[in-house]
Order: sequence, then structure tokens, then C-alpha cells
Amino acid sequence: CTKAGKAIVSRQFVEMTRTRIEGLLAAFPKLMNTGKQHTFVETESVRYVYQPMEKLYMVLITTKNSNILEDLETLRLFSRVIPEYCRALEENEISEHCFDLIFAFDEIVALGYRENVNLAQIRTFTEMDSHEEKVFRAVRETQEREAKAEMRRKAKELQQARRDAERHGKKAPGFGGFGSSAVSGGVTAVISETIIETEKPKVAPAPARPSGPSKALKLGAKGKEVDNFVDKLKSEGENIMTSVGKRSAEAAKVLTPPINMESVHMKIEEKISLTCGRDGGLQNMELHGMIMLHISDEKFARIRLHVENEDKRGVQLQTHPNVDKKLFTTESQIGLKNPEKSFPINSDVGVLKWRLQTTEESFIPLTINCWPSESGNSCDVNIEYELQEESLELNDVIITIPLPSGVGAPVIGEIDGEYRHDSRRNLLEWCLPVIDAKNKTGSLEFSIAGQPNDFFPVQVSFISKKNYCNIQVTKVTQVDGNSPVRFSTETTFLVDKYEIL
Repeated sequence: CTKAGKAIVSRQFVEMTRTRIEGLLAAFPKLMNTGKQHTFVETESVRYVYQPMEKLYMVLITTKNSNILEDLETLRLFSRVIPEYCRALEENEISEHCFDLIFAFDEIVALGYRENVNLAQIRTFTEMDSHEEKVFRAVRETQEREAKAEMRRKAKELQQARRDAERHGKKAPGFGGFGSSAVSGGVTAVISETIIETEKPKVAPAPARPSGPSKALKLGAKGKEVDNFVDKLKSEGENIMTSVGKRSAEAAKVLTPPINMESVHMKIEEKISLTCGRDGGLQNMELHGMIMLHISDEKFARIRLHVENEDKRGVQLQTHPNVDKKLFTTESQIGLKNPEKSFPINSDVGVLKWRLQTTEESFIPLTINCWPSESGNSCDVNIEYELQEESLELNDVIITIPLPSGVGAPVIGEIDGEYRHDSRRNLLEWCLPVIDAKNKTGSLEFSIAGQPNDFFPVQVSFISKKNYCNIQVTKVTQVDGNSPVRFSTETTFLVDKYEIL
């Protein structure tokens, strides 16, 4: 309820009228003495056990002969359930998730008596994840596959028998008591059509039930509805992000706008793989880059690329075997060994690749400092980032921090950017749209029950339209006449692995 005694979510475990409940809650703020800090207050008939939660109160109303120690423990469990479903302890957020909360409350108290459950069990019970249902579905799918294989085998046998009969000029054998060859042929054709139809992705049919209208709950129907809803959104032109695991690749697709591709187009792509220790120190950093050349017009097939390499970190460069290595070493130009030959048309050709491997800490593009410190039963975690390579602009940065399971949602203190709490996978995702020279540092503070080791490894993903090693194609010229050629470039810098262990 609010501090004024207005009920937001109320659950009764014994028969009571609404007016009685509203009367009890309206009396609650008047009974509290603001000068002292207590956890309960009593009247002649009832006891209020309460806990403040920011601007709200979690109140448990019991009879006076109830065990207060047990009531306090129950109240504590009720208050720990709230952050599992609500991101903020605010009236509108709690109203939005009221049914989720009521289902969770019913797992804690049944018919007025406390159930012996913890937070992890409540989560499992409310999710209704059935092992028996999964086993049943697996068995059903196996049976279907076997039936279809048997059907294919029978159909092949029938077709073979028909062919043999035609070859010997005999009547085709009857099928299933139908008799005549014409009917038999028709049936075989129908069967083979059915087999072709069943090759499509199938939905497992519901188990046979007695005919008549069914009002039972359908387990597993939700996924289909969600898919239909997503398809509908897509047809209306919405961009739908799918699973988190593919986020880097998808971010690349979303981030890269349609590029005006010239007849000569270059993709410059870099991937970084980095492992750091939690106490500082770079364990390993490996970066791979490549220039891919795509020519779509034959008249620009005999060209040279003028490369500008401003890298001072000691990058190892390697040209394609067909590229003139001497020309590249002396004049920083990429051209074929035989100037009379031309580059392939309408295909991506890797012409130059580079590699950087180091344990030099100053080379880390983005440093992450995660500092968990224990305070009582909980852990206060401070995490900050700093962009060391100020020439970079990192987009869609997601810093993923693992959380201990079964302890509820983290309480966020201060944050630069936004966060997402994935309660199913026990992850906290700190999301920053852009990190650049103007926004080079930021921090996040949160607290949650756990040990310092629970918050590692921290993982980072991002995408950038600027490359790390300053290697660029500045000019493209034709081999004959040295005249300049219009070209376009597309640069991406991606994360392969970025971990703080």
C-alpha cells in the first residue's frame, strides 16, 4: 500500500469483505508513530507487521495470537518477491505486474498458513516448467518420425509393385481391399503426395481426445501466439531483435545503414579477442583485420589501391599471394603481380590482412573495472568503464555482469545509461548506446546478495564504424593512365570475445 494507506495489491487468505480490508488499511498510517522505528503495530483485534519499501509499505495483517517471528520471516519473503517482477518500487509498476505478484504470494501462503518455500522455488513454481510435458513431446515427435519413415517405406513398396506390374503387363495389385488397378494407382499417388507434404516443418498434432468442445488450458500454445504476433509486427515494418546470443552480428546489421556502393567497394573489418584479469593486467589481446575488395564493373578491374598505414603499435601486415608485395612495401599500393591481369568481378576478394597480438595494457581500447565488496549478507558492486582509445566511437555497448541465482533482482544505486535484468539467465546487462571521447567514462553501482566471485566473468560487446588499427584506403587509381576511380568503403570493428575474468 501507499503511505496514505491506499491498497495497490491486496491478497486475503481468509474470508474478508472489501470494506473491512480497506478500513484496516486506512487505519494503518494513523497507528504508526513516525518518531520511532518499529516493524509492527497492534490494535485490540489485529497486528500489523510492516516493512517500508521506498515510497510504499509492505503490510502483513494477522491476529494478535499469531507467531510474530514467523510473520516477520514471511513478510521478508513477500518483500523479496517484489523486485523479481518489478524493476522499480513504484505504484504504476506494481499495478502493472499485480497478477504475477498475486500468483507468487499464493506460493508463500496457502489457506492462511505459511508454506516452506524459498525464492528459487517460488520462481520455479510460477514458471510452471513441466519436465513431464517435455518428455511427452519428445516421445510424440519420435513416434511421428517413425510413422512417417514407415509411411515412406510403404509408399516406395507400392510404387515398386506398380512399376513391376506395368513392366510385365499384369494388373497392378490392389491396395487395402480396393481391388482395381486404377484405384490402387490413385491411392499410391495420394500417398506419395502426402509424403511430399509432410517434408515441410511440422507442428506436433495434439493427442487424440474425445470429440466435443474443450475448455482446458493448452500448455505450449503461447510460443505459437508469440510467433504470430512477431510476424504481424514484421509485416507492419517493425524491426524485431531476436535472441541475445546473436547480438553482435545483429547489431552490425542494424547499425550499418544502406551504403551507397560504388563500382569499386571495400569492406574493412576488424575483430578483437581480449582477456583481462579482474585485478588489472592484460592476459591476451588479439586483433585480426582484413580489406575485402568488391568490383562490380569490368572496366575498373585493373586498379591499384593506395593504402595509408598510420599504425604505431607494430601490426603485422600480409598481402594476398597474387598481390605485388614489392609494390606494397615500397609505395603502399595494392596491385596484382601481373599488371595485365584484372581482379575478379562480382566477388569479395581479401587483398590485405593484418594481425596484432599483445599483452601491453595501454593497448586495451575499453577498460572495465569491476569492484565487488561484501557488506553483511549482501555485496555492493561498483563497475566503471574508461575509453582508452579516444579516436574510437563504440556503439551499442553491452556490459554483461553475471549474478548469483535465487537472490532476486539487484538494487541499482547510480547508473550512467540503462540496464536490463535477465532473471532467467541471472544476468545484469548494462547498456550504453555510445561511448566516445565526449562520453569516455561511466559507472554503475548496485547491491545484491552474493560473494565477490559471483560477478565474474564480465563480458563486453560493441560495434564501431571506425577501425582500431589506423589502416585506410585513401585513393584508387587505374593501372593504365593512373586516373582516379570513385570508390566506397564500409568499416566495422566487432567483438569476437571480450572478457574480464
